[in-house]
Amino acid sequence: MSLYAVIMAGGSGTRFWPLSRRERPKQFLAIGTRRTLIEETLSRLSPLIPKERALIVAGEGHVPVLRSLLDDPWIVTEPCARNTAPCVGLAAIHLLRSDPLAVMAVLPSDHHIEDAAAFRRLVAAAAERALAGEIVTLGIRPNRPETGYGYIHYNREDTQATSKGVEVCAVRRFVEKPPRAVAERYLSEGGYLWNSGMFFFTAARVLSDIHTFLPALGAALDRIAAVLGTSDEVRVTEAEFAALESISIDYGVMEHADRVRVIPADMGWNDVGHWAALADFGVADSLGNVGADGDEVVIVDAHENIVRSGRRLLALVGVSHLVVVDTDDALLICHRDRVQDVRRVVTRLETDGRDDLL
Repeated sequence: MSLYAVIMAGGSGTRFWPLSRRERPKQFLAIGTRRTLIEETLSRLSPLIPKERALIVAGEGHVPVLRSLLDDPWIVTEPCARNTAPCVGLAAIHLLRSDPLAVMAVLPSDHHIEDAAAFRRLVAAAAERALAGEIVTLGIRPNRPETGYGYIHYNREDTQATSKGVEVCAVRRFVEKPPRAVAERYLSEGGYLWNSGMFFFTAARVLSDIHTFLPALGAALDRIAAVLGTSDEVRVTEAEFAALESISIDYGVMEHADRVRVIPADMGWNDVGHWAALADFGVADSLGNVGADGDEVVIVDAHENIVRSGRRLLALVGVSHLVVVDTDDALLICHRDRVQDVRRVVTRLETDGRDDLL
């Protein structure tokens, strides 16, 4: 089996403003980690998937930073962002051109996974089922009624085991992000997992499903595949992507496909979706403040804050449940319950034409 990682690195990371910017979004930053998130992503795959079989899909503007961070990365560029279905399809035609039996592990570039060994074990199990023609995803066992994630309703009665004894369950349906009352019901009922956004299939299988469920995308990918490796590749790819619908692989393919399975996963996963996520895996002081142990931070009677200091001294006195992020040109102060709304700051800056802060 030839297992390849497809690392989706085209996200904008707007909820991590002001640290995350257009030229260097969160996947290219060290957020709660020693190395950048994309470096961590590639590192945890080894030795299961060596770097020469890790394909990174990113925008042209992010190629320089990728080359500065990684040693001779394999990069496929998207002319413009069109969500994950076109991203996955583009990667698939590149892989299929060189390896007709390629199995794809499609992974976000900006997640945190505490137990890398457990992760690799689950990836190998998912790849085994994918080689047999199934689509497999990793579902995270929920520990709270989270409204920020999609869910997977799975059938515990329809469970099979891989050669290494990993249980793989049938997917009943994918569920959009629910309101809190519904999320609480999912948690109490059981049978629901968080959608991790990690998918496994052969390149041939996903392209077949794209042609079935997203025929316009399938036709565009055929036209790009016909010119790969020629002088027309860039021109055709740009023209085709410009006309594509923006659609996720979840909505466009996964919700309609058959033979879809999920592996219930315990591996210390966090999607690092916003600043408050650092409280789940960052190092906290005795008062619950995360990121407050640097020389440039002074804490006085302050509790359970997320702090990211810049070059100047940052002092917190008598406050709690805040996110405080200081950079050279911007300062964010936000209640931890409102971190999802940081993207609204970015929207406002775009409206006001403040490209210097984006």
